[in-house]
Amino acid sequence: MNTRSNEIAPVNTAHSTWRDFYELGKPRIVALIVFTAVVGMFLSVPGMVPLQPFLFGVIGIGLAASCASTINHLLDRRADAAMFRTRHRPLPQGHVTERQVIMYAMVLGALSMAVLVVFVNRLTAILTFASLIGYAIVYTGVLKRASPQNIVIGGIAGAAPPVLGWAAVTNHVGAGALLLCLIIFVWTPPHFWSLAIYRREDYAKVGIPMLPVTHGVPYTVMHIILYTILLLVVSVLPYLIGMSGLLYLIGALVLGAIFLCYAFALRFSRDERLPMRTFRYSIFYLTGVFVLLLADHYVLLLHHG
Repeated sequence: MNTRSNEIAPVNTAHSTWRDFYELGKPRIVALIVFTAVVGMFLSVPGMVPLQPFLFGVIGIGLAASCASTINHLLDRRADAAMFRTRHRPLPQGHVTERQVIMYAMVLGALSMAVLVVFVNRLTAILTFASLIGYAIVYTGVLKRASPQNIVIGGIAGAAPPVLGWAAVTNHVGAGALLLCLIIFVWTPPHFWSLAIYRREDYAKVGIPMLPVTHGVPYTVMHIILYTILLLVVSVLPYLIGMSGLLYLIGALVLGAIFLCYAFALRFSRDERLPMRTFRYSIFYLTGVFVLLLADHYVLLLHHG
């Protein structure tokens, strides 16, 4: 790295490896995106998902998510160089060039659209492209630096994967898909604001107006609590509309109650690592809720079958 922390290191492509390009795609985030899309696929039909839309839907949606993440790396490269959490990414470290990143994103995006149009359906391709643009361009390029409510507004794009999975199998968007989208949409603010509290000095240093930076930690914690209460309410809706049964309801209420305990603990605890533990639990929460949705779906099928 250069002595100035907000500068990109000189590029030495001799150090470029497959792992650098793998990291550009943010594989852990993409894994969660693809998982929620897969759950959307399975919940969209009463039986097993047909192989072709499942296989190529996963590939196409995964490639698009990796493309969006790669563009995110490019647009955030200078902020990433200054932030402790992101300074070891491939671009700030000088392992890849901006040109390489652009070309890589273009290849991922083109492959994604080709796979979805040819082997899945055009609706999924259109929705996936809109989600890609929403996250990579609208959120990262505009909203992230425009408003402390950036993650709320931009959360729509991040909540889309179950809709994409649903559309990949059925070629339409059902009410169940929108409900899955709503769960992720409401989950996103408390998830990300927990991290933003922990990394607020980083965000302040690079001028990104995250809520803890612009309005302070207590105000942010209040919003985390309110959104977590709303999330608990929204998570009950699949049961209320008959989409899921008691297995899901009990599990979702338990997971939501624990999440709410974390949220209230942020209000009263002085533990500086609690926001990061809350952030990590939020990932476990969302994964657990979608696992319950999937398991309960087939329990109901067996019961009625």
